[in-house]
Amino acid sequence: MRDDLPAVPDPALLDVRADGARDALEALVADTHREAFDWLFDRALARPMHPEAYPASRAQFFGPSDTPSPAPRRGAPATDVLRVFRERVAPMTFNAHHPAAFSYFTPPPVAMSVAGETLAQWLQQGVDVWHAGPVGAFVEEEVTRWLADLVGMPARAWGVLTSGGVMANLMGLAVAREVHLRAVLQLDGPPRGRDLDGARVYASDQTHFSVSRGLDVLGFSPETLHVVASDERFRLRAEPIAAAIAADRAAGCTPFAISAVAGSTNTGSVDDIVALASLARREGLWLHIDAAYGGAARLSARDACRVPGLNLADSVTIDPHKWFFQAYDIGALLVRRREDLLATFSRSPEYYASSRPQDEPLNWYEYSIEGTRRFRALKLWMSWQHLGTEGLGGLIEHNDDLASYLAGQLRAADDFELACEPELSVVCFRHVPAAIADRAQPDIDRYQAALQRALEVDGSAWVSVTTLRGAMYLRAGIVNPNATRAEIDLLLGALRRLSERVVEDLDHG
Repeated sequence: MRDDLPAVPDPALLDVRADGARDALEALVADTHREAFDWLFDRALARPMHPEAYPASRAQFFGPSDTPSPAPRRGAPATDVLRVFRERVAPMTFNAHHPAAFSYFTPPPVAMSVAGETLAQWLQQGVDVWHAGPVGAFVEEEVTRWLADLVGMPARAWGVLTSGGVMANLMGLAVAREVHLRAVLQLDGPPRGRDLDGARVYASDQTHFSVSRGLDVLGFSPETLHVVASDERFRLRAEPIAAAIAADRAAGCTPFAISAVAGSTNTGSVDDIVALASLARREGLWLHIDAAYGGAARLSARDACRVPGLNLADSVTIDPHKWFFQAYDIGALLVRRREDLLATFSRSPEYYASSRPQDEPLNWYEYSIEGTRRFRALKLWMSWQHLGTEGLGGLIEHNDDLASYLAGQLRAADDFELACEPELSVVCFRHVPAAIADRAQPDIDRYQAALQRALEVDGSAWVSVTTLRGAMYLRAGIVNPNATRAEIDLLLGALRRLSERVVEDLDHG
């Protein structure tokens, strides 16, 4: 054993050249997977969500101090660290693998995705300059080409992997500002400061918060985002956008982009993208599509028609850690023209200068806000090879079919109200038993929230809540390949079973 290493537990884990290093690493990996599988086949399948609310969860994790403890001065053996994981982390998780976990957009990752993530962390490829991760650069180029092909973008299109939809939307808006707004304003340089005054971006009341936040980060005023009401099925239509553009132009503003949604977070709604694309071309606007969730429907030959027109966009956000069943984190931004990303993000710091410029290596930092990024591509690349487009598409169809089944059960019931027909696999609904049917809206809203919490404590299933048109609804996001019709029936049965007690608690609260 080397004598220049610090005195730490398990020194063989620090130097792969040490005697016994392979045995020590294999033992650590075996112990780690044992912990993972104990969690998966015990805790994760026992209930979708741990029952404690936030205050109790915080007290359980931090203890009586209710604050983080100091960093440990001395290390502990690996077996002790895994024991601490078992005692403090494993009991307090959201369990996406549970077949009745109908969550936000948090599917359980397919096994090959976890395998790819594990390999990626061991390989430690830094995806910024080519020399820091040569194969990482190539795998990302290939898998983003697959994504671009999936949404129907042309050969000159390009994609870059991100941490998720928030970062991809921010970057998409940045490209629209640097490339399109600059052209609209006929500027010599990128728009900054006063150049941004009066600019307008159009979106519906169902757009993701990241669009508004992204415009703020990019220096636009709050008035830049012109929110237009969605229709009765929560979709953005072209006609009201056209009217808004005309009104803004008459007021001296500068319309330059439309931000559409293909699979909204609230309801899974899909905007009228084909008509919006036609409007964008006619008016000279950039079209960005947030398909973070719904873009995955393109994997299914049967259900791809539910998200038409992605090929008409200038930029598209898509999130494989949503409906491609990938381990966190992996999102993507796709653009029609590779040079638009370079024009927006490329810089040339001296420490990234190539020693052989004639080779023109693929340096990914030139295409992203981020510099060094994890080797995100490997897990999706391996998963896609393992399951193929047909296999991944089959999982999408299974979820869509379950959403249709749930909607049918809700329509047929006297005590449930369906918010709207699901376009993909999100179903919003309310439970309105006879005991509360005649009560005021605030009481019905409080009942939905209390019923959701009761279900969470019960542990038989899990749904979230959302607000639609000012009213509270239960929201089932069905992105779980482990779910079956039996879990749908279990969910509805559990809500009915818990209802009477929830009503009594509200009446006496």
